[in-house]
Amino acid sequence: MKAKNHQLQNLPCRLGTTSYILPADILPNLRFLADRVDDVELVLFESDEYSNLPSPSDVAEMAKIAEGSGLTYTVHLPLDAWPGSIDEAVRKHSMEKWFRVMDLMAPLNPFAWIVHLNDAPFNDAGALAGWQDQCAGSLEELALGTNPFLLCVETLGYDYHWAWPMVDEKKCSVCLDIGHLVLNGYDVAAYCDTWLKHARVLHVHGVDPFGRDHVDLGHLDGDLLRYLLMKLKTENQISRVMTLEIFSREDFEKSMTVLERILR
Repeated sequence: MKAKNHQLQNLPCRLGTTSYILPADILPNLRFLADRVDDVELVLFESDEYSNLPSPSDVAEMAKIAEGSGLTYTVHLPLDAWPGSIDEAVRKHSMEKWFRVMDLMAPLNPFAWIVHLNDAPFNDAGALAGWQDQCAGSLEELALGTNPFLLCVETLGYDYHWAWPMVDEKKCSVCLDIGHLVLNGYDVAAYCDTWLKHARVLHVHGVDPFGRDHVDLGHLDGDLLRYLLMKLKTENQISRVMTLEIFSREDFEKSMTVLERILR
C-alpha cells in the first residue's frame, strides 16, 4: 500500500503514528488520521488508577473506520506489565491483563502487537537468566493466542541481545525503536544490520537536547533518518510499518514535513 500523502510515495513501508495526536479520545484521533497515515498505533493503558480500553462498540467503530480508509492498527499492549517477573503471581497477573486486551482488540486483526519485556535486571547475571526464562514463558503463552510473527518485541533501554534468544526461539518479530536506541547511546547502524530484517514495526521519534524523547523528527539526525530509509529499501522482504511515535499534532505535522523534505 502506498502512503496516502502523495509527497511520501517513495516511503518504503507503511506510515503510522499514535492514537494520541489530538488531545482527545481514540475515536476522534482515528477519524483525524484515517486519510493521513496507513496505520495507527493504539496506545492502551489498564491499571487500578486509569484505563483507556475501548468498549466493544468502540472496537466495532474502529473496524468500520479501517474498512472505509484502508487503515491498519498496531496495538501497544499495556506498559504496566511484568512478563519477566520472578514472582509468578505478578507475571500471571500481567499476562491476564495482556490477554484481556488481545481478546478485546482481536476483531481489528492488528498488523502487530507491540510487546515490552520490562524490568530487565542490568547488574545481576543470575537474575538476568531468571528474567529471560520468565519472559520466554510469557512469549510462549502469548503465541498460543496469535501468530507469533505478529508479536513485536520492542528495543528498550537494555542490550537487545538479552532478549533476542527468546524472541528468535519463539519466532516473534522485532519492534526496532530508533528513538530508544539514540536515547540510550546504542549504535543504530549495528542494530539495523542485526535486527532490521526481523523488524515488522519501527518506531521513530526525536530526542531533544534535554534528553526528552518522543518528540518530532526535527530532533532526529537527518543523516540517520536517510540511512534508515535507505536500509528499509534494501530490507524489503516483509511488509512493515514505520510509526511516528509522537503525541501531539504539532510534533506530527513537523515530522511529516521532515519526511517530505527528505523524500523529495
